This record gives sequence, C-alpha cells and structure tokens, in this order.
Amino acid sequence: MPSSIQHAETLARDEIAKVGKSLFDRGLTFGSTGNISVRLEDGGWLMTPTNASLGELDPAMLSRFDAAGTHIGGNAPTKVATLHLAMYRERQSAGAVVHLHSTHSVAVSLLEGIDPLDVLPPLTAYYVMRVGRLPLIPYLPPGDAELAKAVGKLAGAHHAVLLANHGPVVAGSTLANAQYATEELEETAKLFLMLRGAAIHPLTPEQVAELRRRYDLS
Repeated sequence: MPSSIQHAETLARDEIAKVGKSLFDRGLTFGSTGNISVRLEDGGWLMTPTNASLGELDPAMLSRFDAAGTHIGGNAPTKVATLHLAMYRERQSAGAVVHLHSTHSVAVSLLEGIDPLDVLPPLTAYYVMRVGRLPLIPYLPPGDAELAKAVGKLAGAHHAVLLANHGPVVAGSTLANAQYATEELEETAKLFLMLRGAAIHPLTPEQVAELRRRYDLS
C-alpha cells in the first residue's frame, strides 16, 4: 500500500475513534449501539465493529471492507454493515455514514400520524440545509436483507433516512458532515417532541424552497 494511502487510512481510523467518543460522551449513543463508517481512497471502507462501544474504539481493530462490501480485515463486522453499503452504492458522493439509536430520533419514529415521506417539519434553516427531507423506513429486524434494500431504494434521493423503532442512517461527503447532519436531526427531533401540542411556526414552503435554491440542495 503506498505510504500516502496508508497515511490517509490511519487518519480515517483516528477520526472514527475521535467522533465515536464525542458522540458517546454527549449521550448521542450508548452501550454498544450505533456505528460509523468512512470510505477510503481505494473504494473500500472502514467501520466500527460489532459489539463495540463508540466511546472506547481501538482504531486498529476497525472492520475493513473492500469496495464490494466484503469484510477483509479487522474485527468482526456488525450485522448492519449492509445499511452503510447500501448508502455507498447509491451515493457516489458519500464519504462517510453515521447510524445511531439516538433517543429523540427513535422516539419520533414511534409516533402515530407522522408523514412517512418527510418525518420532521422544517423547524429551522439548518435542519433544511443539513438534513432536508427525511423519509421513514418501516420496521424490519436489524441485519435483515430487506432493511438494506429499503435503505438502498431511498438512498439515491435522500442522504438521511429514519428507520422505524431503530434510528437514523445519515451519509455525508465527509465524516464531519455526516456527524453534523445526524446531530442536527437529533436536535430537531428533540424540538419537535418538546413542541408537540403547541401552535408553531415552521418554515414556510417558500422559505424552504429559497434555502434549497440558495444552497443548491437536492
């Protein structure tokens, strides 16, 4: 492996561990839940392994996959690695994927009456800019092949999806972008739950359209 590629992989491993600890320390993930992946220069990717706490990741032990999604090194992969692969296959721009069981996002996924085509209202400009439209994927068991297929069907048009009774899956051009979008989603879910039953003023369709035009959002 050329030294520049090896150096980039080392940096990616360290960044995954750093972001994982940040998410864990702030209560956005807990126990051994959640996973993070980063696409590498050779088209393969690194991912947090099965039964690992994001707060105590060993960069050397991350699961390593080739471009086809075959596990080729590191610790045993998580059963939801296929969700990440589905995002990478459908989004060539995706450089990283974050999947959490973040409390408020999961809570919203359990509610009756939410719009499965766009779960959360546009409460803030930054939610529109970092998340956009958030579709809900009906419940399927973790690791089920049909769950990965469902993510793949939506991934081309949406970089963020919400799995019912499970949590969000969010892709970004970089790990930082995927992290920030996931955090924005969780904070918006928290706001949404806090405001339930109150009269609110979300952004208007015209305001949302202007943001999408101004920032070239799909």
